[in-house]
Amino acid sequence: MKPAYEYDIRLPSHIDPDKKYPTIFTLHGKGSNEKNMFGLVEPIANDFIIVGIRGDLPLGAGFQYYELKSLGNPVREVFDRAVQQLEAFVHYATEKYPIDAKRRYFLGFSQGAILSMTLALTMGDQLKGIVALNGYVPDFVKKEYHLQKSVADVSVFLSHGEYDSVFPIHIGHETAAYFRQQTPNCTFKTYPTDHTVSEENQRDFLAWLVQDTDLYHTKERMPL
Repeated sequence: MKPAYEYDIRLPSHIDPDKKYPTIFTLHGKGSNEKNMFGLVEPIANDFIIVGIRGDLPLGAGFQYYELKSLGNPVREVFDRAVQQLEAFVHYATEKYPIDAKRRYFLGFSQGAILSMTLALTMGDQLKGIVALNGYVPDFVKKEYHLQKSVADVSVFLSHGEYDSVFPIHIGHETAAYFRQQTPNCTFKTYPTDHTVSEENQRDFLAWLVQDTDLYHTKERMPL
């Protein structure tokens, strides 16, 4: 199978050939690329497989996963295709690399956050968790997609900038309220930022990932 996306994979530096690893699939924002996401997770890269997925649609000097009719209004058929392709990519990568299927995460920013949240709803407990930074869930996903009941088993970390000029803060609160109805394992934090990721935000979601993956109990040293 040829994957639908170009991607960048980073394996732990001292990889054990007999071990499977927790894995973070990163999804970038509109007009960005997969390499811009690696810096967010680099501090824990020795304990996770990191798979940076590049959007397949060129946009300026970068890429996107789907197009928009207007801000917050995805082109439905392109969005649907992206969700299906990303689900298939997870299974492709899990077969090809030493990925622990019980500890797979998506981490996305903006457009990548929107897709990460959608995939949590459509894949359910096929994912261990997601980190969604400054995004929302499209209404048609909530109303028309087939959502997995097992999303209740997915761990969710959501964050939003209090001064986000792209998706205002009320969208973050509405998204958190929605996910709290779907899963008891929902963490929501806000930060005094615009549409970006602060160092405090990064520290918080990295610590959350390490704890949720249970690395504290499976390793003598703590990566953070």
